[in-house]
Amino acid sequence: MNRLAVIVLNWNGADDTIECMDSLIEQTYKKLDIILVDNKSSDNSVERFKNYISEKKSSHIILIENDVNSGFAGGINVGFKVAQQEKYDYIGILNPDAVADKNCAAALVKVLDSHKDTGLVTGVLLRRDGQTIDSTGDWFSKWGLAFPRYRDEPREKAPTQEEYVFGATGGFVVYRTEMIQKIGGMDDDFFMYYEDVDLSFRAQLAGYKARYTPDAIAYHKQGASTNKVPGLAVYNTFKNIPMLTLKNVPGSLLWTVLPRFLLAYKLMLFNAIVKGRGTPALKGWWKSLLLLPSTLKKRGRIQKDIRVSPEYIRSILWDDLPPEQTGLRKFRKIFTGKS
Repeated sequence: MNRLAVIVLNWNGADDTIECMDSLIEQTYKKLDIILVDNKSSDNSVERFKNYISEKKSSHIILIENDVNSGFAGGINVGFKVAQQEKYDYIGILNPDAVADKNCAAALVKVLDSHKDTGLVTGVLLRRDGQTIDSTGDWFSKWGLAFPRYRDEPREKAPTQEEYVFGATGGFVVYRTEMIQKIGGMDDDFFMYYEDVDLSFRAQLAGYKARYTPDAIAYHKQGASTNKVPGLAVYNTFKNIPMLTLKNVPGSLLWTVLPRFLLAYKLMLFNAIVKGRGTPALKGWWKSLLLLPSTLKKRGRIQKDIRVSPEYIRSILWDDLPPEQTGLRKFRKIFTGKS
């Protein structure tokens, strides 16, 4: 039986994190340990976690106290490093504000055990009401925009068959450790938002596939972390989506993807300004420009090591605008008549 470490990253949210760990301790898959990373919480989270571990008498929880808040990407990378040092076969991530069904880990591991071409696997991530889909994996559009599959759709819309997808949300995923060792973990420059799509894209470019299974189910309080800091999500969105596209889209596809992306990005920026979110959006745009030299260096390294054809990458991209981009659809209709 392969060993699985699940990283749970906490920042000032001990109540949710303890509930998350309870669901992991109750998993039917018994070769599971928890790597609990506290991302420099300013509350009493660490003290509560030490008491929790003592009360549970659990040797299956590794507590790491980060000395800085390095965001989702940096915090998860701390967990990746420990999991690799401890030679776990698989490394999972579960958002601290999510809970997993008791058979969830077993279902995810089964996919990796039976599909050697697969480097990452996800399942059905529902909202806490259990009726609405948060994610069933990620897609990346030919417009250079990523989005969760079936988000906001009723639970019944979740695919009932196992299948390949573009990628997996970083809040509910299991990775093959050998893949992380080969392509690296999260990109620290992302801090939070789209670092998971970036990792999925790099996995695909390196020849690792992503799969979805309907047999793994978890429940998520969407936005529980980002809502603590106003403007954080907007800032990181406008900072990160240019990096995501520029780093990963192969050159033979970039000439068609980039013009669409630049149009979409400008319209999204204008929309953010109109809706009163202009300050964090413009700060994010400016930061993306400052990071451009670093982004292009990373692109050079990634593109040099591609192990799949451009045709394959083209085949796994979403062919249209993301479903939630209603404003872009209206804009496109003015000029093309296509909604």
